[in-house]
Amino acid sequence: MPSNMTMPRLSDTMQVGTIIKWHVKPGQKVKSGDVVADIETDKATMELQTFDDGVVEGLAVKEGQSCPVGTTILTWQGGSAAPAAKGGDKPAAADAMETGATRGPDSGDLAESRSATASGGGQSDGRGGGTATLDRERVFASPLARKVASDSGVSLKSIEGTGPSGRIVRRDVEAFIAGGGGAQTTLEPAARSESAPIFKPKPLTPSRTKTAAAAATSVPPIAALMMPSLGALEARSVPLSNMRRTIAARLVESKTTVPHYQVTVSARMDALMALRTQLNEQLSSQGVKLSVNDFIVRACALAMHAHPYINSRWNPSRGAETIELLEQVNVGVAISLGEERGGGLVVATVRHADQKGLRMISAETRALAEKARSKGLSIEDMADSTFTISNLGMYGVEHFTAIINPPNVAILAVGGAVEQPVVEVDTEGKKSVGIGHVMSMTMSSDHRVVDGAMAAQYLQTVKQMLEKPATLLV
Repeated sequence: MPSNMTMPRLSDTMQVGTIIKWHVKPGQKVKSGDVVADIETDKATMELQTFDDGVVEGLAVKEGQSCPVGTTILTWQGGSAAPAAKGGDKPAAADAMETGATRGPDSGDLAESRSATASGGGQSDGRGGGTATLDRERVFASPLARKVASDSGVSLKSIEGTGPSGRIVRRDVEAFIAGGGGAQTTLEPAARSESAPIFKPKPLTPSRTKTAAAAATSVPPIAALMMPSLGALEARSVPLSNMRRTIAARLVESKTTVPHYQVTVSARMDALMALRTQLNEQLSSQGVKLSVNDFIVRACALAMHAHPYINSRWNPSRGAETIELLEQVNVGVAISLGEERGGGLVVATVRHADQKGLRMISAETRALAEKARSKGLSIEDMADSTFTISNLGMYGVEHFTAIINPPNVAILAVGGAVEQPVVEVDTEGKKSVGIGHVMSMTMSSDHRVVDGAMAAQYLQTVKQMLEKPATLLV
């Protein structure tokens, strides 16, 4: 029987969806589980699948067009047309509730590659939709990269991908266009000119090294310091995606409605780093590799038992405002996404973190990070956090402040453990100057709930646990 497929609600805040790419066309047969479209929501770019076999009668919404939830996007002849979002998210009928995640699992390019399953002409393209040509399947590109290339009349075959496994992502297409259609192609010797400098010269052989060295000594100092001309940057306006628009709105709301303030402490990390090295050596045969962030997650979770107001939320009921102390300690961990997925951060939730050991925290955090960077997190993966940690230490950042992730009342911004001069005190009380690893932690708090002294006391507890990390093992 004929039926309609409507724009599904794929997150609790989704009001409008955008068809990024159709993978079917009218008259095409599809099977249960086939991907029919890529839909950009306010949370992520998701693949839309079918639940049953059937035939597509018509596409009611064009690529790049946005429409409200519930709008008919496809007419269908056959079984149920109810869609499902790939990657563990709830189907359209489910109105999932999310509490505590400020960011969606994606922002921009969809990073999932569509691998070729056809080994010869006439075989299925993996989506059950007619015959796929080898030329299309050999070009690995994100949906947004394909759309930008299509709108600009650029062939993806001419572009070299920089994403995972050589996948072409949006920035590759934009760089190709900005370079006049040939910024990423390999120029033949006859076509090279001063306007197209060669950035990857061939390695010098021993016989050429002496010649090159002699030539370098004859180059004037100023000329030797000159870099090849990279050309002017392109001025352009980038339209907001649904996700970026939602992110902007929620962060502005957090910053303008929650009275933020920051408290910073520094912790000596030498004992923790030594313990971590010892544990990783002993657990390497089991495939376990603990990170500094795993210790921080456990320390923050355990410290909640001594400072329960940090693990709470503000109830804004007018005339009857209350502070709700929460019984579960669910630590949200900010995970950075690569440019191939549009960049940005998502917040994954480690539930009952105070009841989990370092090994379990490490395994769960690693699994969530891999899922976020591959197919994206589900609503459940990002919901119900009660406290958030954002760690930029791996990027060489020493100190920063973060915006609170509502309805949390605090977020901890963690810098890197940096070697610097420290004062050492021996057993006899004598002081000397040495070199140690020091890590800065800055907590942004909601002043309606957490006072300055309360924040300082909580950070002191976390600091003591990190400086004496044996307490984190029991």
